[in-house]
Amino acid sequence: MATRGQDIVSLIKRQIEEFGGDLALVDVGTVVQVGDGVASIQGLQGVRSNELLDFGNDVLGLALNLEADIVGAAILGDPNAVKEGDRVRSTGRIIEVPVGEALIGRVVDPLGRPLDGKGSVETSDTRSVEKVAPNVVSRQSVDQPVQTGIKAVDAMIPIGRGQRELIIGDRSTGKTAIALDTIINQKGGDMICIYVAIGQKQGKVAQVVGSLETVGAMDHTIVVTAGAAESAPLQYIAPYAGSAMAEYFMDQGKDVLIVYDDLTKHAWAYRQMSLLLRRPAGREAYPGDIFYLHSRLLERSARLDEASGGGSITALPIIETQAGDVSAYIPTNVISITDGQIYLESELFNSGIRPAVNVGLSVSRVGGAAQTRAIRKVAGQLRQALAQYRELATFAQFGTADLDAGTRAQLARGQLATEVLKQAQYVPLSLADEVVVLFAVNEGLMEDIEMDKVAAFQEQLLRYVSSTNPEIIKSITETKDISDEVSASLSKAINDFKPTFNP
Repeated sequence: MATRGQDIVSLIKRQIEEFGGDLALVDVGTVVQVGDGVASIQGLQGVRSNELLDFGNDVLGLALNLEADIVGAAILGDPNAVKEGDRVRSTGRIIEVPVGEALIGRVVDPLGRPLDGKGSVETSDTRSVEKVAPNVVSRQSVDQPVQTGIKAVDAMIPIGRGQRELIIGDRSTGKTAIALDTIINQKGGDMICIYVAIGQKQGKVAQVVGSLETVGAMDHTIVVTAGAAESAPLQYIAPYAGSAMAEYFMDQGKDVLIVYDDLTKHAWAYRQMSLLLRRPAGREAYPGDIFYLHSRLLERSARLDEASGGGSITALPIIETQAGDVSAYIPTNVISITDGQIYLESELFNSGIRPAVNVGLSVSRVGGAAQTRAIRKVAGQLRQALAQYRELATFAQFGTADLDAGTRAQLARGQLATEVLKQAQYVPLSLADEVVVLFAVNEGLMEDIEMDKVAAFQEQLLRYVSSTNPEIIKSITETKDISDEVSASLSKAINDFKPTFNP
């Protein structure tokens, strides 16, 4: 019996020694008011800004207003699941999203949860959605092109790796189309693309994903969506989540293209949250930090120097204007942050000029530094010809009988350039194809082609050159330049083709 008693004592001693009670202090508060997706919480003394809060029942919140005795939080889940008197726990985690290679080809929400029915995202890496932008010292100048495959953009409004180029225009002018063509044109290249849909209809997002899958572009693309039916807080964090995913790849020395579609709806979501949180309203009811909302997002796009890895994030933010008013509050804010804008005009779009780029108001502040030498050589006079044409076209509509020969020639050149730059959606051109077409225009080799046959001429010319003179295409693709020898060969090829042209 004594032995058995000693065994029991030793067992109890061992259990006492092995007992490891991990104690943790958890900040707990109480919901004192809730409504419209926003909760006021009392008692969370140690909570931090942008910290995730646990309301229970798999509902999370985001701490935004930190006042003396009340915390204002946005509810990220079902707002109807939170009631007054509910207990709220702080998690100690600043809001973060999953990142990594596993996200490529997937459609996720701003918290990284899959929406495409393809199972969970197998990645353990996470990043905070908010990050300080790279400083001036770690950046380098933008001098490598992002080929969009759109003749009008690559020739006149070039986009470089690390640039922020705004796409701006009224509703239904082809803003998303330009961004999607740019994503499609990166197929087979070294750029990873991220498309962030903010406040879009789910049907439109499904259409975008379907189009990308059809052409095989989802193999290098991540889609982050916070639809129109989602809460304002989810729409608010969507672009920052996309930027965090992009920074993962940039830090590995890779190049990333990110599209924010669109930041107008992002500003609306932030305004809604701010008004519900009782923040003071300013111009157009936007809060005072509305400029900081987009500047801290877009400044995260940069091209890093070699010491910092050499990666880049190129941003294509989209802004929707009302009746072409680019002087409104949000458009002027974003224009002042970005490195240029592609301005799309309803009048041009409705007249059949697509992409409907207004050459006069569109600009790239990086300029020719982001163009390949080949494009720069063949597109030099294009912008000037178009600008002169738009100016003269106003007077020419009253009749061309009284115009001198020089003016009529300018009108013809501008009209030809306008026709050549028309391009269907989802058919971006390779660098070599763009050079061939623009070379023909620049050298005056298409001036005898009737306007209604220009599109057919382009299509047949590209087929002819690639089949009969593949060395021209190969040289332009490899050197990204057009030598005197190639120039002579291309002129001969175009002149040889013209007699065989069958409209």
